[in-house]
Amino acid sequence: MLNFGNVLTAMVTPFKKDLSVDYALAEKLAVHLAENGSDGIVVHGTTGESPTLTHEEEFELYKVVLKAVKGKAKVVAGTGSNSTATAVEMTKKAEKLGVDGAMIVAPYYNKPSQDGLYAHFKAIADATALPLIIYNIPGRTGINMLPPLISRLAGIKNYVVLKDAAGNLDQTSATKELVPQNFQILSGDDSLTLPMMAVGAEGVISVASHIAGKEIKQMVISFLAGDVKKAEALHYKLLPLFKVLFITSNPVPVKAALEMIGFPVGGPRLPLVPLLTDQKNKVEKVLKDLGKI
Repeated sequence: MLNFGNVLTAMVTPFKKDLSVDYALAEKLAVHLAENGSDGIVVHGTTGESPTLTHEEEFELYKVVLKAVKGKAKVVAGTGSNSTATAVEMTKKAEKLGVDGAMIVAPYYNKPSQDGLYAHFKAIADATALPLIIYNIPGRTGINMLPPLISRLAGIKNYVVLKDAAGNLDQTSATKELVPQNFQILSGDDSLTLPMMAVGAEGVISVASHIAGKEIKQMVISFLAGDVKKAEALHYKLLPLFKVLFITSNPVPVKAALEMIGFPVGGPRLPLVPLLTDQKNKVEKVLKDLGKI
């Protein structure tokens, strides 16, 4: 299996003042992430505002990030869709560009059955040779991918990783018991990374790694090396950051935080709106407390 690593960053999409994509800054940010703890970069995921990007913007971002981090980090394309045909087409196109893998989110809004979910994910796997990440995030999609389904999908050779953002440690434990030993589970919630690693996860697909990538990488490595006390200390040090970056819909807080540390990635596209003043003050305080600004 291709291992994408233990810490991947779900990268924001930088926008200019007119909210067009700032590809030059995307290149700069990708390099920064690769040099500060990220083994891989997920492009065009939820944090990248995939719902409001065009397909043209999506594929230009893949090209830019691939060129920027070649040999420094894996590039994972967020090619999921609630349309199976669209997800198949986008995954095949991304594969031709040379990405290292693709992340497939559970279909949103349609609310398919577990059998429907299996058929959707299998159709995508059948259309590509890329290694694939299953992305389960019920809070965004309205549907939960249950452990028996993840186990079935783990039997398909393309599916090598689960991004688990269900927020349920019992479910993570049940999934870990059912999947093959070489099938990797990564946390999809920064604040649950360490707790999830205690029940078998091996790292995180992170938002907070935009700000504290080296510390998150050290937390993960420390735990895997058996230094639980050091990992625990880093978890509690970073917990205020993990929490403040989700005081409103992601990626609004992390975009504000990046602006504060010197990456003017712009605001979000509608229907998301920038942070309120009191929210911005909370983000700023956490960054100051951590010595980031």
